[in-house]
Amino acid sequence: MNNMIRIDDLVFEYKREDQLEPVHAVNHVSLEIERGSFTAIIGKNGSGKSTLAKNINALLLPSSGAVYVKGFNTADEDKLWDIRQTAGMVFQNPDNQLVSSIVEDDVAFGPENLGVEPEEIRKRVDDSLYSVNMYEERKKAPHLLSGGQKQRIAIAGVIAMHPECIILDEPTAMLDPHGRNEVMEIIHTLHREGITILLITHFMEEAAKADRVIIMDEGKVVLDGTPAEVFGHAEEIKALSLDVPFAVDLVYRLRKRGVKIPESIISTEEMVDYIVCKLK
Repeated sequence: MNNMIRIDDLVFEYKREDQLEPVHAVNHVSLEIERGSFTAIIGKNGSGKSTLAKNINALLLPSSGAVYVKGFNTADEDKLWDIRQTAGMVFQNPDNQLVSSIVEDDVAFGPENLGVEPEEIRKRVDDSLYSVNMYEERKKAPHLLSGGQKQRIAIAGVIAMHPECIILDEPTAMLDPHGRNEVMEIIHTLHREGITILLITHFMEEAAKADRVIIMDEGKVVLDGTPAEVFGHAEEIKALSLDVPFAVDLVYRLRKRGVKIPESIISTEEMVDYIVCKLK
């Protein structure tokens, strides 16, 4: 089975007091996420991307349709722990995910709940803290750490459960540029180690470094493809009130002025390489 996640015609709806008709936060979405892939999902606030993520982790259940994680149906209560162990989730605000007064105790919380043996928990905690460069802080209280460090601890807590997939719901949204870079480096390292990554983000430069980019709007998937394929629709993306990576915007403006430059350029590094080659 090559798919880590399969979403079949997913609908998630809720009712608002000021509306008679239910709101479709996710509206007939079907997707397959390959094992070992790095997928970024972007969209403006209210587009449904976080609701989709919570359906994958079984924090929310479909109004209709189905979500499968490693073949387990998220609606099957008996498989809930299998699903949560397979697909760990990291949230936007790490303070909402940290539960203990000592860093290493927090990282141990997940494996303890899974019934892992104490000796194995000790090894997992140490390995996870090393993987996010936080081993030296293991005896500290989480509230003494920076936002970026707290998010790394939250990621370590998920890693300690040995997930095959990690869903990250805007994990860098509350961090400064340094903290964002630290967290993204860890995410890319985890992907290189074979973990399936599903990143919900509103930072286009983060999405541009994924294998696949999905753009959502009003609960639906409106664009889906490689970063080059998706960001090639710069005008359409702008019409959705979204930004595009700086290099993509520059290419878009230059092409509108008649400059012949490849639409496939999506990063600053690619732009610099292209200009250097032209100047030779």
